[in-house]
Amino acid sequence: MGDKIYVTNQHTHQLLTLAIDGTVISTFTDIDLKGPRGVHVTPRGQVLVCGDKSNALIQVDNEGKKKLATLATKKDGVNDPRSVLYSSSTDTVIMGFSTNDSIMVFKVTYSAEK
Repeated sequence: MGDKIYVTNQHTHQLLTLAIDGTVISTFTDIDLKGPRGVHVTPRGQVLVCGDKSNALIQVDNEGKKKLATLATKKDGVNDPRSVLYSSSTDTVIMGFSTNDSIMVFKVTYSAEK
């Protein structure tokens, strides 16, 4: 870990993955990632990105090449997300929103790996 930099571009709806020297490794777009704002890498290396315009939280592989899951959407109460953080001390994902200056906290549960 620590060998990549993730940058969002809200105008082109992209997540860029850069090498430490600034070289572009990959450019990612997805229907659930419109107007990306916040990006966070968990201690396990999971990349979380919130889409401001798509009202969604997604997980992307650590190469920044493909979506692994849509974790939350407008149906779950996601509206205008601006930031995301995973807290390992509480096993929660915390999202910050521009509307109502509010946050949402999701409890993380892990399934057994096969």
